Amino acid sequence: MTGTAPGATRDEVLAELAALEDPRVRAVNERHGDDHGVNLSRLRAVAKRLGTRHELARELWATGDTAARLLAVLICRPRSFDRAALDAMLREARAPKVHDWLVGYVVKKSPHAEELRRAWLTDPDPVVASAGWALTTDRVAKRPDGLDLDGLLDTVEAEMKDAPDRLQWAMNHCLAQIGIEHPAHRARALAVGERLEVLKDYPTSPGCTSPYAPVWIAEMVRRREA
Repeated sequence: MTGTAPGATRDEVLAELAALEDPRVRAVNERHGDDHGVNLSRLRAVAKRLGTRHELARELWATGDTAARLLAVLICRPRSFDRAALDAMLREARAPKVHDWLVGYVVKKSPHAEELRRAWLTDPDPVVASAGWALTTDRVAKRPDGLDLDGLLDTVEAEMKDAPDRLQWAMNHCLAQIGIEHPAHRARALAVGERLEVLKDYPTSPGCTSPYAPVWIAEMVRRREA
């Protein structure tokens, strides 16, 4: 299969995605809450062939199909979405992979990222709030000036234990990142992680680092100091 041409229409692209559907891939993805069966390497190859096609991306997103939305994220022009559009898209992106790619590949590159980070961080919808925490984690690592790290640790300490899974995961990542990147806050980050024990028993494959914050922090610091 040679695939659609770079100038392909929405319907042609949807037909190609349907042809790439693999029941075995879908079975694996569905265990993680993602309802699509397209191998992501093949999806990226389609995106590379299409190039940046912002209007096509909008059309693909509007279908609601998970594979189409993942492709839309890869071929859109992130800075062309206004704040309201990004907020609406995030609230529509219930599949975990679509949610993660939208935040990582589109929102982070948007001039509205900081405004959305602040708004989403305290959103009553835990899935939306998890996006705010993901953006905050990125700032903790790359642009921490102006962040209240003690305040973030206060919130994690008070709320992470009982947070829904996706929000808890995002808050835990932020906790670990604070401990990894900011030595002055490391002892408290470790103490919070040890007290809450969130993800302490999470199954971890050999050779992988546990997401349990105290282990994660210690391992990343060890690697950097080696």
